[in-house]
Amino acid sequence: MIQSTAMQSVASVYGPVTSWRFGRSLGIDPIGAVSTCSFNCVYCQLGEIKHQQGDRRVFVSTQQIQQDLVSVAPWDVDVITLSGSGEPTLALNLGDILQMAKTLTAKPVGVLTNGSLLNDATVRAELAIANQVSIKLDAISSDQFRRVNRPTAEMSLPEIWTGLYLFRQDYQGHLAVQTMLLTPWDEALQERYVRWMQTLLPDEIQLNTPTRPKPLTYQLNARGNHSLDRTYPTRMLKTVDATVLKQFGDRIQSVVGVPVRYPLDTSHQP
Repeated sequence: MIQSTAMQSVASVYGPVTSWRFGRSLGIDPIGAVSTCSFNCVYCQLGEIKHQQGDRRVFVSTQQIQQDLVSVAPWDVDVITLSGSGEPTLALNLGDILQMAKTLTAKPVGVLTNGSLLNDATVRAELAIANQVSIKLDAISSDQFRRVNRPTAEMSLPEIWTGLYLFRQDYQGHLAVQTMLLTPWDEALQERYVRWMQTLLPDEIQLNTPTRPKPLTYQLNARGNHSLDRTYPTRMLKTVDATVLKQFGDRIQSVVGVPVRYPLDTSHQP
């Protein structure tokens, strides 16, 4: 485990993190100490996002990330995952980071993204370097999108869906769709979601519910494994029962024909 020191507290490499979705993963944070995202999701494990934007820039240099990766070698993990303290596709050097990490570690490299920049062909091309990509899709109506994901004002769900669909047409790696359920969905929402997945045909669908307590303020340390021995205040969010996730997952899998995964224990799994 990477130790926390004054310098390493903002290190671009963290973990390893253990997850029901990805196994043992070493995290790369291309955003840095100031959380920056195009969303400010109501369930965000980091707490409230400090800065919301949709414009790309370099936050952490590729050279610095490479140095941080070298410092924790060897990499006894299943995957190297770009996520961290915000939306990784905002990093203008995303493609360089992905290529460097693949070459340096010889490990599969994945990205966790909210998909908000996939209308940009450059972002799609850079993201396609990853071996696996997990894209957030928590809403299928504009109202639900605004309430759950709280995006920047200029972003719309139809544009995000278009970008996701375009990415799917060319991407050769493993594509997963991550969907967070805060409450059970009614019949109309479930039916529309199933139709969308029939159109998209991802390799995998991951249904989740907010099992981690949400920090009341931004917490960089929350980007890794959740610890019950935390020193910052949090609040618990309402979760959907595991049986509800399974019933919805069984319906999706039977109609769409792609694997659906979900945590069997919704009380504490990251």
